[in-house]
Amino acid sequence: MVSRVRTIAFQGIEAVPVDVQIMIAPGKMGMQIVGLADKAVAESRERVQAALHASGLSMPPKKVTVNLAPADLPKEGSHYDLPIALGLMAALGAVPGDALAGYVVLGELSLDGTIAAVNGVLPAAIGANAMGKGLICPHACGSEAAWASAEIDILAPRSLIALANHFRGTQVMSRPEPAMGPPPGQWPDLAEIKGQETAKRALEVAAAGGHNLLMIGPPGAGKSMLAQRLPSILPPLAPKELLEVSMIASIAGELADGRLTDRRPFRAPHHSASMAAIVGGGLRARPGEASLAHHGVLFLDELPEFTPQVLDSLRQPLETAECVIARANHRVSYPARIQLIAAMNPCRCGMAGEPGHRCSRGPRCQADYQARISGPLLDRIDLRIDVPAVTAGDLIGVGRTEPSATVAARVARARSLQQQRYAAAGLPGWTTNAACSAAMIEEIVALDADGITLIRDASEKLGFSARAYHRVLKVARTLADLDEAEKVGRIHLAEAISYRVAGARIRGKPPTASQVAAGGSSDVLQQEGHQRSSASSRS
Repeated sequence: MVSRVRTIAFQGIEAVPVDVQIMIAPGKMGMQIVGLADKAVAESRERVQAALHASGLSMPPKKVTVNLAPADLPKEGSHYDLPIALGLMAALGAVPGDALAGYVVLGELSLDGTIAAVNGVLPAAIGANAMGKGLICPHACGSEAAWASAEIDILAPRSLIALANHFRGTQVMSRPEPAMGPPPGQWPDLAEIKGQETAKRALEVAAAGGHNLLMIGPPGAGKSMLAQRLPSILPPLAPKELLEVSMIASIAGELADGRLTDRRPFRAPHHSASMAAIVGGGLRARPGEASLAHHGVLFLDELPEFTPQVLDSLRQPLETAECVIARANHRVSYPARIQLIAAMNPCRCGMAGEPGHRCSRGPRCQADYQARISGPLLDRIDLRIDVPAVTAGDLIGVGRTEPSATVAARVARARSLQQQRYAAAGLPGWTTNAACSAAMIEEIVALDADGITLIRDASEKLGFSARAYHRVLKVARTLADLDEAEKVGRIHLAEAISYRVAGARIRGKPPTASQVAAGGSSDVLQQEGHQRSSASSRS
């Protein structure tokens, strides 16, 4: 007779059904696990035997075969311990086999029979609910599983004995309740930064539209401080976003005590991180920093210090909002709708372009350092700003500036307008202008004659690519949303173009006075945009 228990295998954040089949037959005593199992699954044999012995059961003096079907699907992880143990108990008559048929089971066994926490309980619970089954999981993960649905039947035992008593009716386990993490500490506030009004304006625009941002400036100018304060002006996660972010964190084992939080992720990997650490990969194709920052911020400080291969690996996630990890035997996809915030010095010594400083290597120092960033990656960054050094007058003469709460209120209003716009267009999955398609943004941003002339001349004179053209329109739409304006005006378009003009200096080719766009040089456009940002900051 064959006993069966349903469990799951993970492919990305997707839960794939796996059938655990147990057969006890005459033969040499022992247990054999088949079905393309990795080392952790093969070692389940010892853990299961010890846990059964600690629970008062013994292995039958026969041959035990465990088959994990489908046999050609790789099985990884320690969460197969509990389904194998329950299948054996059902075969021995310790638990009713028909009762297990309505559940998906996962959990790791300790040698004393207790059930330890495992990764991926939340996506497993969502998968079980989709199959119309309940879930048996470790007690430590019960509150995490409860977020999948209010109707799903969840058993979260502490040990094998507790689970057996529950099925025999001598002990009743209550359904775990979903739990939120403790109130997070306060993010650093924007009011602590003195000066840098243009940078603060760009940070607000980036937060309102979900745009990527690059800050270039000398050491000590406040680039990292600005980036660390971006989460303080971002809105909390929506319920759907919360589940998506938590599923990735669950797979990666980063949910503390199974508690969820609605705070947007902020990931800041060191520049020595490998490609697998950033976009995901490794032996078991785990999610990387880009996926762990899903619906949040990925901050890359000292951008040129990352290897060029690592930086270029972000080009596809920034465009498609997912990280695809392809291997010879499987293909895994993790969502990665991220907001990239980057900071860098203008050159190796960090002081190129600063008054009173002259680099010993001359322009070569700046050119070599900035050449580590590829043009295609730079083209995907919507906002590029210069962050000059803060003067003593900025530190002494300026009082406490606008707090994060005030800026966050404007960002929330702008995002609400975007959500309403895209929901009315039948696209509720789009919540920011940065996620809007090229065709849709052209339809939304209906420019007047002056605006068309301005964007055409700027595109021709500054050499905008098709991607840059559409990203300028997206930024302009965000600026109009911050002003709660129905239409995108010339002032919004000029400020959006000014952020691309600032980025032209990265390549050591600043726009010349002959690059005229709509009645003024690119320098005039940048001044017009910066005057606009200063006025907005003062208001």
